[in-house]
Amino acid sequence: MKLEKGLVHIYTGEGKGKTTSALGLALRAARYGLRVCFVQFMKGVTEEDTLKSVRARGKIDYAYFGHARPVGKWKWVYKRKVDAGAQEEDKIIASRGFEFAKKVVGGGKYDLVVLDEILMAIWFGLLHEDDVLTLVKSKPAFMELVLTGRRASKKLIELADYVSEVQKVKHPYDKGILAREGIDY
Repeated sequence: MKLEKGLVHIYTGEGKGKTTSALGLALRAARYGLRVCFVQFMKGVTEEDTLKSVRARGKIDYAYFGHARPVGKWKWVYKRKVDAGAQEEDKIIASRGFEFAKKVVGGGKYDLVVLDEILMAIWFGLLHEDDVLTLVKSKPAFMELVLTGRRASKKLIELADYVSEVQKVKHPYDKGILAREGIDY
């Protein structure tokens, strides 16, 4: 299967489920024979995490570019809890991820590319919005491109074809219940 026209998706907002929505789309695309690459920014993971079962089946290529600095049970770049040195290290890692993303998007091998948490990398100042805008505009016509994370800018929203805003109505974290393995990560 080959897409005639690839579109741009943004999953944004303060609610839970942006990465999960992107993963669901990636799984569906892979099921239909599309070539998928899932590039994760901000989150440091190991082979045992997020996409192990999918990756083991060879359906989705996966790369992550985040620091494995623990915040609770999560491994996440967390702006308020890092010092200047750590922030600089996070910029280097995000930059490597962006260079990888440029090769993936420009290479034309994939039908669907997910840039998970790239919007947060922009908001944290790890990547420049203009560079991401240029990347989105340069994608091959057949490629479907997904950007996730909180705080999507107006410029990126205007450029996208699909924009879904995930809103938090109620969350157990507000009652002190931390993320639970197998459910929240």
